[in-house]
Amino acid sequence: MWTHKAWSGRFLPQSLPAKERLRAYAGWCNAVEGNTTFYATPARNTVAAWAQQVDPDFRFVVKLPKVVTHERRFVAVEAEMRAFLEAIEPLGERAVLWTQLPSSFGPSDVDALGRFLRRLPTDRRRAVEVRHPGFFTDASSTSRLERALADAHTEWVPFDTTVFFQNPPTSEAERDAWAKKPRLPRRTRALTDRPIVRYLGRDSLEETIEGWQPWTRVVARWLREGRLPTIFVHTPDNDNAPTLARRFHDDVRTLVPTLDALPEPEPPKPATLF
Repeated sequence: MWTHKAWSGRFLPQSLPAKERLRAYAGWCNAVEGNTTFYATPARNTVAAWAQQVDPDFRFVVKLPKVVTHERRFVAVEAEMRAFLEAIEPLGERAVLWTQLPSSFGPSDVDALGRFLRRLPTDRRRAVEVRHPGFFTDASSTSRLERALADAHTEWVPFDTTVFFQNPPTSEAERDAWAKKPRLPRRTRALTDRPIVRYLGRDSLEETIEGWQPWTRVVARWLREGRLPTIFVHTPDNDNAPTLARRFHDDVRTLVPTLDALPEPEPPKPATLF
């Protein structure tokens, strides 16, 4: 996501043409979740325009189409996957194939997942997010999934909602997230050299920042090990996500001073009459 309504005029210039929005977002963050690809495969020329707006080290974590992961669950999806891979080809090595699975996809489905992952192009990084509780609470199921992912050189993406669910919701945005987001234990083990973490905080910036402190230590350790993690910071409304992401990066830099600073974003220009 890089076109959030609440960011216009705060983080991104108002009335910015579509072909320039990602470029403005990339001034704040150097990675993005590609959620729209879950609902529809974009045109190749649209993806090429994305690629032209960002630096070579910018990271796209693009979600596989819903028809592949949720509707057909990897059965008879060859045509859809060919179209998807062709569409995102302009992103090159910057793209990570993100397989987000529904909570109904459980330990008994691991073999199907493994077969699918092994059919993906070997030059594409891939990551999987699972939401079935069994993968987190049953040691044998955890090990079985880890083996399947490791065999396919695939990362396990944790979606950490533990802080969010510590207290009841206090706003409409929190109530909406309360009904939709998974309640799963925190997982901090990386399987590859490119771990990915999705973290959900609260409306309260203080609670959000306090809640991610365990992750700053984990990410610092990963960096010292030579890994290149990608961290996405969310809140129920995401209104302050760009500044929170940069604050997280700063917190990690206090532990790993050799980590490069993010570039300073250009402030959005105020609206004028002429």
